Amino acid sequence: MLLERIYDEDLAQAGYVIGCQATGEAVVIDARRDIAEYLALAARHGMRIAAVTETHIHADYLSGTRELAAATGARMYVSGEGGADWQYGFDAERLHDGDTITVGNITIRARHTPGHTPEHLVFLVTDGAFSDEPGYMISGDFVFAGDLGRPDLLDEAAGGIDTRFEGARQLFAGLRDVFLTMPDHLQVFPGHGSGSACGKALGALPSTTVGYERRNAWWSRYLTAGDEQGFIDELLDGQPDAHAYFARMKMQNREGPAILGDRAPVAELTVEAVADGLERDAITFVDTRSPDEAHLGTVAGSLNVPDGPKTVTHAAWAYDPQRDARPLVLLAPDQAAAQSIADRLLRVGIDRTAGYVTTIEGLPAFVPPMVTPEGLPDVDAALLLDVRQRTEYAAGHIPGAEQLSAARVLWHLDRLPRSGTIVTYCQSGTRNTVASSALRRAGFDVVELEGSYAAWSAAQQSRRNSAAASPALT
Repeated sequence: MLLERIYDEDLAQAGYVIGCQATGEAVVIDARRDIAEYLALAARHGMRIAAVTETHIHADYLSGTRELAAATGARMYVSGEGGADWQYGFDAERLHDGDTITVGNITIRARHTPGHTPEHLVFLVTDGAFSDEPGYMISGDFVFAGDLGRPDLLDEAAGGIDTRFEGARQLFAGLRDVFLTMPDHLQVFPGHGSGSACGKALGALPSTTVGYERRNAWWSRYLTAGDEQGFIDELLDGQPDAHAYFARMKMQNREGPAILGDRAPVAELTVEAVADGLERDAITFVDTRSPDEAHLGTVAGSLNVPDGPKTVTHAAWAYDPQRDARPLVLLAPDQAAAQSIADRLLRVGIDRTAGYVTTIEGLPAFVPPMVTPEGLPDVDAALLLDVRQRTEYAAGHIPGAEQLSAARVLWHLDRLPRSGTIVTYCQSGTRNTVASSALRRAGFDVVELEGSYAAWSAAQQSRRNSAAASPALT
């Protein structure tokens, strides 16, 4: 049997390829939308992708189930659980609790495990060439290494009202009636790792076991004691802010993301063509350099989305394709870098990249205004805005600041003053640069705090140290 994880560091998301080497058939679970890596893996092992499926209607990325099925002719399977409100809107075979997918010697059995979402499934994998019992679980957003899928996303990002409490009760029941009935040796492969917003304390391990979680997970003591309310209280406490773009992902994944098929390579554009597009307000310019570089000078009206570990996430915070139909033009060092960014943006439904340029010379210039921590008291600000997570804000913030995370700010502009200066900060500066560029593009007067909260805290500590070292006046 072949079992390989394909992991996206940006979204901290895992998909899986499970194949029978005897027959050369494979199943892909929780594929993302840029499918080249799955096709290459199958080809490398001489396998045909015969089936594609997913654990649930995802919120943090667009599913590649339809894209992969269209490219390979594979049969599609999706959950049929969750009731009428949680049925997929496209043609695919429906899986219910106990249903199976078979490829060669491998049997993949669906188990309904609601809580994170009402329709959620996990998949128990049996390698019939070695055993008649499952040895592996693809757990999706049910159980992670050291944590559980959050049950509050429907409230936070999909318009639900107090669904988190029923979701938490369902997770408690699923752990008791499904997960903990499995043998300790069962290997568990979750849908996310550390850094995902689908839980609050996910481990970075690529897999775990039922036995390890039974002995060590925070939730185990509540299951042992039968303390459902204690479990619910701890599960719901301290969950991070949900990204606002999750609502768009939910809607598109339920109805079925558009199938892209073959795409033309991202083309290099002339500076003259880009300047014309900017003058006509026909494009959205994206500066993909680091915040430090962009702060020295960028393009007027541009978004700053650094090319790095969180490019896709940050782009989805700063640009909503449902509200802004203008295609992106990327600042990138070469075609390979531009193509890589454009391909990754497909994962969050940002499909329209018109091209790229390698320089900003000849384009309308803009230097983002900054203020140092020492100069902050002199700024007549209408609002001091903390764009970190609410948990970070609660742990310490600049006096007088209000919190609205960078992941949500573009969707809550009504909470911001339309006149006057807004001073923004995050922890060290990257999230702040993304959010402030999006706010400027939306018409707000924004000044960034240089070095953000880390610099302000260091300045405060330096002041305290200086005061302590000064001799007392007599």
